[in-house]
Amino acid sequence: MKSVRNHLSLVIALLSIIFSMQVYLIAERSIEAYRVNLAQNYSVIAVSKKRLEQNEILSINNIISDAKELSPDSVIEKLGSDMKSSNFELLKLTLPKFYKLSLTHYPTPDEVKNLRRDLLKNSSITKVEDFSHTHDKTYKLLLLFKNVVGLFAIVVFVVTVLLITKELKIWQYKHNERMSIMGLFGAALWLRSAILFRLAIVDALIATLLAFGIFTYLASSPLILEQFANIGINIVIFDQVDDLLLILGVAMSISILLASLIVLGHKEEA
Repeated sequence: MKSVRNHLSLVIALLSIIFSMQVYLIAERSIEAYRVNLAQNYSVIAVSKKRLEQNEILSINNIISDAKELSPDSVIEKLGSDMKSSNFELLKLTLPKFYKLSLTHYPTPDEVKNLRRDLLKNSSITKVEDFSHTHDKTYKLLLLFKNVVGLFAIVVFVVTVLLITKELKIWQYKHNERMSIMGLFGAALWLRSAILFRLAIVDALIATLLAFGIFTYLASSPLILEQFANIGINIVIFDQVDDLLLILGVAMSISILLASLIVLGHKEEA
């Protein structure tokens, strides 16, 4: 029972770090997927005095991926359905040209300002609607969400480091006498510390397996998938190859570092 309690403390500490790291990865993927979704739906409207070639518009700024001329028919129909066909065609000729500009990615506020400036440099373009107010609010919300998740991960990491430091002291007190006795009988340093590294590796494997089970369940949970579907994004919550290797590497690195610090601390006391 005591042995299980000793293992449990380090496993929980490792799980805390793994969980916060994976949550941050999920947040990063969610933000990137949402940015792609916003980029597909976000566009800029440019008004021109004359018809512009698509190549001419694309050359204005490299963030522009496509330019489509909007048909004036629907606008004219709203102005008056009883209009004669001759007047209808004349009005179409006199109306300015409207272009819907699609972008390569969801822009930052500075990129929106630069795009607006570059468009207005063209003598034919008289007005640009970039929806900057709505864009700035959305972009700031994305950054706020990312910063909050990052802060959460840092806090969890700091608290977990304190827990691991406490566990380090417990392990050091527990194995000091054993390592000293083995040293008196001429045992090599690696042999004296083998039990510590074995415990560290076992705890890392246990934490990794638990994390694998938890995130595999969450990745297939209908409730979680529904939440992502509601905001219109589809991401990989947990990659059973790449993410598994990542959390295994993090857990092993921290555990082996813990054991190494104990060994080095004992060596200094010898």
